Amino acid sequence: MEKFIEMVVKELVDKPDEVSINPIETEQQIIYELTVGDGDFGKVIGKGGKNISALRSLVFAINAKKRGKRAKLDVIDKNDG
Repeated sequence: MEKFIEMVVKELVDKPDEVSINPIETEQQIIYELTVGDGDFGKVIGKGGKNISALRSLVFAINAKKRGKRAKLDVIDKNDG
């Protein structure tokens, strides 16, 4: 799943080398923490949140079928804070 997310996100951003995914697995769910380079946060979110919404839907559906666990995709904004 990490490779799928990485492949899609790298096509959206200007700094593909700075894309990283950190999976955190619990008994009930898997959280994929996505970090991107400076200036790429908005590209991943997309206009009106359409890009991230579509990606989250795919991650949720694929993960439910393959692993039987709930999946969550969080985009970490390095500039927030």
